[in-house]
Amino acid sequence: MKLKNALRAATAMSLLATGAYAEAHSELTIAIVNNGHMINMQKVAEAYTEETGVKLNWVSLEEGVLREQVTSDTATGGGQYDIINIGMQEAPIWGQAGWIEPLEFGAEYDLDDMLPAMRNGLSHDGTLYAAPFYGESSMVMYRKDLTDAAGVTIADNDSWDNVKAAAAAIHNPDAGVYGACLRGKPGWGDNMAFVTTVVNSFGGAWFDADYKPQLESDEWKAAIEFYVDLLGSYGPPGSEGNSFNEILALYNEGKCGMWIDATIAASFLEVDGVAYAQSPNAGNPVGANWLWAWAMAIPAGTENAEQARDFIEWATSKEYIKAVAEHPEFGWGSVPTGTRASTYAYPEFQAAAAFASAELAAIESAAPAATEIKPYVGVQFAAIPEFPEVGSAVAQEVAAALSGAKTVDEALADAQQAADAIMQEAGYY
Repeated sequence: MKLKNALRAATAMSLLATGAYAEAHSELTIAIVNNGHMINMQKVAEAYTEETGVKLNWVSLEEGVLREQVTSDTATGGGQYDIINIGMQEAPIWGQAGWIEPLEFGAEYDLDDMLPAMRNGLSHDGTLYAAPFYGESSMVMYRKDLTDAAGVTIADNDSWDNVKAAAAAIHNPDAGVYGACLRGKPGWGDNMAFVTTVVNSFGGAWFDADYKPQLESDEWKAAIEFYVDLLGSYGPPGSEGNSFNEILALYNEGKCGMWIDATIAASFLEVDGVAYAQSPNAGNPVGANWLWAWAMAIPAGTENAEQARDFIEWATSKEYIKAVAEHPEFGWGSVPTGTRASTYAYPEFQAAAAFASAELAAIESAAPAATEIKPYVGVQFAAIPEFPEVGSAVAQEVAAALSGAKTVDEALADAQQAADAIMQEAGYY
């Protein structure tokens, strides 16, 4: 990596000598989600700027806002960003559409070290279009001191009924502890990421083989009724406004007995005695735990594509993992995970990350392939262009059911109508 940077410096000097340096861009604008690992990257990347001279302008946005702004700018060729955070839902579709650039890196990048689930999920026809900065599945993160005191246990792949019973046993709002903290904030990547895994575990799916929405099916109704009851009975007040960052704060304040969410959250838990279990299900384990990566991509048409590719190569490399591990503010417990097999082989990481084996098991067991139940690729999303619009519409209705503004039947009927209109307009049937 240092040799490559030395070559870049030599190239810059050559350009300067020939008067062509003005054509060489030395500034990148990067749109990132405001999650912990992305925030940490801004500090770690100060060394990259010192070594390369490339100035990095960070635009840190809440998840829903990021998706909206990045989608709009990339689809229209707006050119506002040189590097964008996207995920597995967007990368193959945008790559196929020519919205983002294919990624090719040098041999030292060691693409074969990338976990197959991440590489496949961010590729189209074998071409990588986004490089994973961190990857995740979902799992149960629970306070073992509370479950032990209540005399209950949470097992790997436990039943939802047992999980609900455990939530009831540890629920103690008078002491400021809620049995289960779960996503409720509306958004296809917010509440619906978790809710879809519940629906999957109940045997439901977003669409049938003709891509007609199935939101009034028995499976959807049972799943949403369970979700609303679990969170309404044993969750914190105002759950319809909570997503990842809000629940992380509650957990670290000691207010959550159990949290089922992204495995990456374990890197940021500050409460003692946390234990981990594979995601529960209601008889169908396929799709009970999601699969996702926050990845870095280059919008087509940026004038800084070469510099952007160089930065992405560094920021998703083995060297970056070591840079975080050696950073005085972070260490091995704070490295971005879920992307490379080599990360899990470091004894230092294993010692610092009690969640490592549970996270890797969850990622490797995630099942994004199409099945007889669901005709589409994706666990907590469907890999079709229309899904963000469908998912966002349904998310609002599920949040309405959670808040009590609508019954579950009313919410699902309205969700079905909205989704049906979107899919018909898109020409699916």
